[in-house]
Amino acid sequence: MDYSKVTLDELKKGYRYSKDNNAYICNYCGQHFEVGQIFSIGNNLYTAEHAISKHIQMVHGGNLSQLISSDTKYNTLTQNQKDLITLFASGMSDKEMAKKLGVTEATIRRQRFTFREKAKQAKYYLAIYEQVFEKQAHSENAIIPIHNNAIYVDDRYLITEQERQHILETSFSSLTPLVLKSFSPKEKKKVVILTKIAEQFEKGKIYNEKEVNQILQPIFDDYMSLRRYLIMYGFMERTQDGSKYWLTE
Repeated sequence: MDYSKVTLDELKKGYRYSKDNNAYICNYCGQHFEVGQIFSIGNNLYTAEHAISKHIQMVHGGNLSQLISSDTKYNTLTQNQKDLITLFASGMSDKEMAKKLGVTEATIRRQRFTFREKAKQAKYYLAIYEQVFEKQAHSENAIIPIHNNAIYVDDRYLITEQERQHILETSFSSLTPLVLKSFSPKEKKKVVILTKIAEQFEKGKIYNEKEVNQILQPIFDDYMSLRRYLIMYGFMERTQDGSKYWLTE
């Protein structure tokens, strides 16, 4: 999931609405719930928005659980903090939590205070960031988003929109259909090239190796290298035996 493209409210709900698809989309598996359809879950019928809420609860164990346990690089909570937040969410009293953890009630209250202050700090920072950078989101100097499962997060991702366009124009002989001239050894170019190639795959779909090759082969002769780098850079995942491939969320 690209966190730069979802709102705070969408993160809190675990799903987002797509105007293009007229559907609600799960943040975690990409499943679509088209508006206007009726969905049968258990012994009940639900509209799209209610169905996706049920889906997140039943399939993913609830949105809060997913947010707390996510291994995304943006989740900087320590294991101790994750455990504490889970207990706070359970509705336990401070006394019950203190007894369970073997600490004093004052320690529990101090942790609650610390979480609240961090939230205030994050909100203040977000207000500043949005006023400064959201206006520049589509400018040529804007830094392009880093995909959520990037393996190597370093200077190779400091790519402006202007640089991205230049790399696309010089690396591909055609963008429709996609045809790569050469696979550059330069890291920034690799990131841009692989990002573009990953767009040829459908989110939420499982591919076998033959299907992956059929998509990559018309793009570049050395399609096996492309397949390997898509895995190495975190754009795709595969089963251990290589029988199934899918885009990372």
